[in-house]
Amino acid sequence: MNRRQFLGTAASVGGALVLSAGPGATDAPSQRMRGSEAAAFHGRRRYASTSFGNIAYVERGSGDAALFLHGFPLNGFQWRGALERLSPYRRCIAPDFLGLGFTQVAEGQPVGPDDQVAMLGAFLDRLGIASVDVVASDSGGAVAQLLLARHPERVRTLLLANGDTAIESPPPAMLPVIELAKHGRFVDEWLAPWWENPTLARSAEGIGGMCYANGTHPTDDTVDLYFGPLLSTVRRSALANAYAAALARNPLADVETTLRRSHAPVRVVWGMADTIFSAANADYLDRAFGGSRGVRRLDGAKLFWPEEQPDVIAHEARALWNAWAPLAVTR
Repeated sequence: MNRRQFLGTAASVGGALVLSAGPGATDAPSQRMRGSEAAAFHGRRRYASTSFGNIAYVERGSGDAALFLHGFPLNGFQWRGALERLSPYRRCIAPDFLGLGFTQVAEGQPVGPDDQVAMLGAFLDRLGIASVDVVASDSGGAVAQLLLARHPERVRTLLLANGDTAIESPPPAMLPVIELAKHGRFVDEWLAPWWENPTLARSAEGIGGMCYANGTHPTDDTVDLYFGPLLSTVRRSALANAYAAALARNPLADVETTLRRSHAPVRVVWGMADTIFSAANADYLDRAFGGSRGVRRLDGAKLFWPEEQPDVIAHEARALWNAWAPLAVTR
């Protein structure tokens, strides 16, 4: 199968933006995914129309909303295990960022961190949601911090895994990615070989060795669901490159004072074997938030540990949500 035929014309926003009950015919999973956990998750995807484009998301559960923000170059599938475990307690929503996953970006729409924050505001408005508990990883963590700084009324609690901070955004390990992306080369030179050869993706030189502790991750289906859409059309590849290139500027440089004044409960859980973001970031985050509930350190865990250890996410999220509950009564 030609990698640029993965989704056919799915990248085209064309016509009126609508709220869809599920993926369109052109968003069908590839042959590789059919019958898999990835295909089942993909089958739950809906699309919310906003001025930013059709925002792809998966939703499970009911009640107060929890928003799950994924890393780069992943999509909402990163949170499948967490959604399964936490949907009895929250309306769990995992959107795909602009430029990643299956979100259909409006023509001319930028995809930098500030744009992601604005998109999330419109997305939550479209779904009729006033405030959320946020769970975030990697570059999604930067977006989560910006959301808390600029729209504190929308964030009840924040659970942060490894990711960007004001003292390390971007981390040195991301600089080659950003440089390639600026020249429109990252997707074709890094992601395409991994998509075409999932064994390479799991190797020490691939995303598996860099970001996962378990040598069987990411699975073939996961590789397909993460990278397939980004390779499906020239435009989608360009948007994914634009997402990476936009990470060159530290988006958190001017929000430290605002975050320190915040009283929203914040919990940090950090994988200590991460080779992308240094362990010093965990202590920094503990100091940076006025409402910090401390740091939990996970020995042997790498950047994308939330995908590998959803039980930890579920445990920490429920503890944090329960910590917020009495505060809500007294406010």
